[in-house]
Amino acid sequence: MKQIRSLEDALNRCQTLGMRLSRQRRFILELLWQAQEHLSAREIYDRLNHQGKAIGHTSVYQNLEALSTQGIIECIERSDGRLYGNISDSHSHVNCLDTNQIMDVHVELPEELIDQLEKQTGVRITEYRIDFYGYRSAPARSSADT
Repeated sequence: MKQIRSLEDALNRCQTLGMRLSRQRRFILELLWQAQEHLSAREIYDRLNHQGKAIGHTSVYQNLEALSTQGIIECIERSDGRLYGNISDSHSHVNCLDTNQIMDVHVELPEELIDQLEKQTGVRITEYRIDFYGYRSAPARSSADT
């Protein structure tokens, strides 16, 4: 199936899957494509209502569940709850420990490394996701470190 690369692709996928394109569903998809960041259901609810787009909590949760289950949006499970993003195809993340921001990145591993992993495990790798963690600014060093 074609990868979703734009809001139009997401709306077309909904139609292809026979999903109703309600006003609320459009609002959520538009927000995720405009925001270009991972948001909680609460943040989505707050932002939409702040924009004057009246939508209920239940509607937000139901639409996010339907869209992520169908692979139209991404759902990331974290210890502090779920986050939703607009990129649904296979990709990796850089997690900033300073800001809790999650950035989408496309990483392509060298073919030799994939071959090595397949030989070690006996598993044919068809896709992968890597999570990187770090700090935007270097943590302060103590005098004991110098």
